[in-house]
Amino acid sequence: MQKDGSDIMTLSEAKLTTILGIESSCDDTSVAIVRSDKKILSNIIVTQFEEHAPYNGVVPEIASRAHMQNLETAARQALIEADMKLEDIDAIAVTAGPGLIGGVIVGAMFAKGLASVLKKPLIAVNHLEGHALSAMLTSDLEFPYLLLLASGGHCQFIGVSGLGRYQILGQTLDDAVGEAFDKTAKLLGLGYPGGPAIEKLAKLGNPKAYKLPLSMTDRAGCDMSFSGLKTAVRQLVQKESKLTKEVVQDICASFQYTVAEILSLRLANAIEMFSSKVFVIAGGVAANLYLRTRLQEVVSRYDMHLTAPPLALCTDNAAMIAFAGLKRLELGLIDDLGFCPRARWSLEDL
Repeated sequence: MQKDGSDIMTLSEAKLTTILGIESSCDDTSVAIVRSDKKILSNIIVTQFEEHAPYNGVVPEIASRAHMQNLETAARQALIEADMKLEDIDAIAVTAGPGLIGGVIVGAMFAKGLASVLKKPLIAVNHLEGHALSAMLTSDLEFPYLLLLASGGHCQFIGVSGLGRYQILGQTLDDAVGEAFDKTAKLLGLGYPGGPAIEKLAKLGNPKAYKLPLSMTDRAGCDMSFSGLKTAVRQLVQKESKLTKEVVQDICASFQYTVAEILSLRLANAIEMFSSKVFVIAGGVAANLYLRTRLQEVVSRYDMHLTAPPLALCTDNAAMIAFAGLKRLELGLIDDLGFCPRARWSLEDL
């Protein structure tokens, strides 16, 4: 339950506010300290690649246990790097959802404990809002803007009119685009995470080697589908007698090219649906430079500007959670210790 924050010092009353952010919604444990002048004092990320690699994907139980093991260490490292003590922190922000509920609960309980002991304001942050605002942390970006939030769990075109004011224009009806990358990589034996591996091999392949389906691109609006693309790759792998290095490179190139085609076609429709001079791509998939280049070609036709967070802020990180917490604190939007973590939490419900 949110309070009006009238008894809490807001940014307008303080010269600089420092907030500690906590992120544990999937397979990265992250703690960051960010100041109200947008200075990132620390942003510690502890990955779980080794733990999940044998399974070619994230195992929720393993992720939750790893968060429990890593969170305190990450917090200590964040404070050391920022040259601060816990008592110097003005507020705590934590991912409260959506995400793998076990990991979200671990982070939420840790944050509640800190806020209770330190008697500091606590902000429950929507993980997707963290991504949605991440480009603002390192730029002069202002509202409104059109956003593509593309990650392992989400793929949405969103009209961003202001803090807490989000309109979902279209979204994937099945697999998220990052999930499609991971599953395709698994089919090709490329390991986890799949996105970087496919992007690397795609540079060496022929993007026109295989014709893959452009699902839903003949429909109005900007909803998307990637499950048919993944199925087509599976059938292609089964059909090929031998997955030579050249075949794998061509499949990666063809797959990535098709993803770019789908996103480009749906982006053109999203631009018609939401008036803005700026297009932002955020989330883990935003780290794919090929996709950024292809989407840049689309927005250039509409005299729009494309911006994206730095690569370090594209994947899950606590700096974006801390920044979203700061923006909410500016408006006095804080939460009590009784907030409930959520596995599902739409941006339109904020």
